[in-house]
Amino acid sequence: MLTIRFNRVGKKNQASFRIALQEKTKAPGKRHIEMLGSYDPHKKGSVLKKDRILHWIGLGAELSDSVYNLLVREGVVAAEKKRAIKMKRPEVKAVAEEVAPTGDAPAVAESEEKAV
Repeated sequence: MLTIRFNRVGKKNQASFRIALQEKTKAPGKRHIEMLGSYDPHKKGSVLKKDRILHWIGLGAELSDSVYNLLVREGVVAAEKKRAIKMKRPEVKAVAEEVAPTGDAPAVAESEEKAV
């Protein structure tokens, strides 16, 4: 399945993105079928091949959420609202508390029971 998505290029802290048509299973930045434009998030500027983007969408290529939002903002794709992009939360590993059995712990529990 084909997808249109961003490929990151540029230096550290100066990212810019190419908009590429790729197989969905390929890693971003690897084999692409066609370059469809570029986007610079620092200048908020984009260069898009609108006719080629619409051609591939018509043939069934999917859009990533970020590219979809960019195309809606630029007016290439007509839509009422943008897609919500949510980052997955990292899984929190539960740390099991190990309590070492001591001789005075049961005595404290017994004294608390008598006080109640």
